[in-house]
Amino acid sequence: MGNKCDITFSGDDSLSYFANGKSLCWFLESKLEEQIKRLHSVVGNAIVDDHNIVVGTGSSQLVQAALYALSPSDQLEPISVVSATPFYSAYPVVTDFVRSGLHKWAGDARAFEKYGPYIELITSPNNPDGIIREPVVNGDQGKLIYDLAYYWPQYTAITSPANHDIMLFTISKCIGHAGSRIGWALVKDKEVAMKMTKFMEISTIGVSKEAQLRAAKILEVVSNSCLDITLENFFEYTFAWLIYKGGEEEDCEKLLKEHKIQTRSGRRFGSDSRNVRISMLSRDEDFNIFLKRLTVVQGSTNRK
Repeated sequence: MGNKCDITFSGDDSLSYFANGKSLCWFLESKLEEQIKRLHSVVGNAIVDDHNIVVGTGSSQLVQAALYALSPSDQLEPISVVSATPFYSAYPVVTDFVRSGLHKWAGDARAFEKYGPYIELITSPNNPDGIIREPVVNGDQGKLIYDLAYYWPQYTAITSPANHDIMLFTISKCIGHAGSRIGWALVKDKEVAMKMTKFMEISTIGVSKEAQLRAAKILEVVSNSCLDITLENFFEYTFAWLIYKGGEEEDCEKLLKEHKIQTRSGRRFGSDSRNVRISMLSRDEDFNIFLKRLTVVQGSTNRK
């Protein structure tokens, strides 16, 4: 994209905590809000019009904010938080890190049988295996958080716009700019959105304006690439969930590391050591190099 994503800041920019004092999410930059709505409209992956937008420092903070907003404050014990395995490796840590009295990690959603209220995290497409997910727990007191970080054209076919009560997205998975630390939530219920905004206010007094404005510019360029046939469409590159079938006890992460291929073990995702997550937001030539290196690994394991 060259310099199409360049943006310049002056020394006296972004002095105030506020971006829009009249907005529910008062620290959300209007330019970012505009480009979030535009990109979802261009891609067709989420309904935005009847949702409130809450911006966060990546989706990890938004998960915490959503858990805070959905947890009853008058309960005698923490509400259970579950997700079906293999689940995103950060969910247990994010849920229990501050040992909140509001919520507590309860593990695999498929094994959850406790009666009463619960929160289910649904990642679709799933991290790490890319499977399209639906709620697993069959309960009438559940509250659902849809983590749609990977519901973009480079990861899966967009068959219809998602329209859930709480939907989380992040720029790191959408376009790969993880270091900007920008995520956003689409929230139907105004009270829930207000509680999430309050969580952000207390924890970080908002979200960096420079990061928001940079994200807005990049999202604008990405949307343009989808609409202008003279430009290369951005949404063509992805990631992989690798399964080693050579033996039940094989540590796939260790095996690949011996061949200088960095991965994350399936154990971090509630799965086993035969699985690994490989992050690649790269062009075809890079992926082809990766495939060639895998054939070398396969050859060495076959000789064993």
